[in-house]
Amino acid sequence: MEHLAHLSRQIKASLIIGLLVSNGLLIGAYWLSATMFGLDAWVILALLILLTIVLSLVVAAILGRLFMQPAKALWQVILHVSPSEHGVAAPNIESLKIGRELVANLASQVYGLANVVAESNKKSEPTEQDYGFAATNLPLPLFVLDAAETIQFANTAAAVYVGQPIAELQGKNIYMVLDMAFPSESTLDTWLKNVKTNNATASESWERVRLNVIDNHPTRLFDLAAYYNKDNPNHQETMLVLFDHTKQYSQDDQAISFIALSVHELRTPLTLLRGYIEAFEEELTGQLSPQMNDFMQKMSATAQQLTAFVNNILNVARVDDDQLELRLQEEDWSQIIDSAVANLSLRAKVRGISLQSQVAPDLPKVGVDRLSIHEVINNLVDNAIKYSGSSTSILIDAHLSKEGLVETTVQDKGVGIGADIMPNLFTKFYRDHRNRAQIGGTGLGLYLSKAIVTAHGGNIWVRSKPNEGSTFGFTVKPYSQLAEELKNGDNKDIVRGAHGWIKNHSLYRR
Repeated sequence: MEHLAHLSRQIKASLIIGLLVSNGLLIGAYWLSATMFGLDAWVILALLILLTIVLSLVVAAILGRLFMQPAKALWQVILHVSPSEHGVAAPNIESLKIGRELVANLASQVYGLANVVAESNKKSEPTEQDYGFAATNLPLPLFVLDAAETIQFANTAAAVYVGQPIAELQGKNIYMVLDMAFPSESTLDTWLKNVKTNNATASESWERVRLNVIDNHPTRLFDLAAYYNKDNPNHQETMLVLFDHTKQYSQDDQAISFIALSVHELRTPLTLLRGYIEAFEEELTGQLSPQMNDFMQKMSATAQQLTAFVNNILNVARVDDDQLELRLQEEDWSQIIDSAVANLSLRAKVRGISLQSQVAPDLPKVGVDRLSIHEVINNLVDNAIKYSGSSTSILIDAHLSKEGLVETTVQDKGVGIGADIMPNLFTKFYRDHRNRAQIGGTGLGLYLSKAIVTAHGGNIWVRSKPNEGSTFGFTVKPYSQLAEELKNGDNKDIVRGAHGWIKNHSLYRR
């Protein structure tokens, strides 16, 4: 307070001196104009007004510069110690005309605070102890990353999981340590790029992530959870936690492989069975009683359903092993719909259901794999047949969507689906527990359909309400939209995998 009072006295003294000097000059000018030069009163008044303006500007400039010296010096002190500014020199406090003591005292306070902050930052460099006992000894692998996705901390479980010492993990880019592959196009890398642009905080999780590690360390399968906090003051921007499910997911894959191997053996007798049924239908047409004819139709429909079951099992195994290849070619969508309806009509007829199809005229040619897209239609219609309840009709509609894609919907008026079931519909092996006992199925049809539609570059969706029926829909691209991809290839068709592990493509930042 003493230094501030001293500065106040200096300012008052400077103002008094400035006013005295300017008033003295005005009085002197008046005396000279009136006595020595004998000027007219109006001329003297004009000269005094002009002189007053000039003196005011000069005195204001001098006093303003003088009074700003303490503030400017403090400004230089703050910028000199600021971590975001570089090249600003410390002020020469001894050269100040006023406020020297106050500025010197405040500058010492600022320098002292800057030293405290610097020491605090040195002490806050992330160490194992700083993350606490819980994080260090967490039984789940934990990684903490900075803004450049460099590992700032990895706990003991993380080091064991990837087979590297903790000291070798810290300071490395996460993608150099975790060679992760995801079962869809949503990866950690794409998610981070998005949230860094659009969010302050965010969280996300992924299932069935595959980890390929070094030095013959076993491949891992796990779920991944991530939390992002932008501009974290401790430079701990992203946290990753891994939940290992290697045993469970491996058993699922082995179960599918075993089932596929077993089911594969059914193909030969099933083909023979369908052949005999078709031969009987041709040879005995018009010779069977209505009851025997009904039996024959049910046998044929059941054989078709069993064939679809076998195909689903085998194709799901190929999808999981990334072995199912789709060859997209130019096709007439109305012909595909007509062919699918013709193949499925007998299965529907046996259940007392009629299939109705309507295809918008002048639909563009589509780029699809004919066999696999038939499976999508078969699965959706078969689901509609099984869950139609007392409804007797199913509508298949194909039209051009607002986005310029060819959209196909399968609508029934059956039992419908509850909102709590919707999120899991396209999950492998998932079936509604409320009607699982009454309606047969494997829980693979929608999973396979989603994989195939996604590989075609389309989307699959569902709208439904309990007791009001369901509408499943999917889109495929017009062939014209695939033209550029075709031009860049050597073949006359486009080859895609129905499902695959998508790796992070981000290059690590140095």
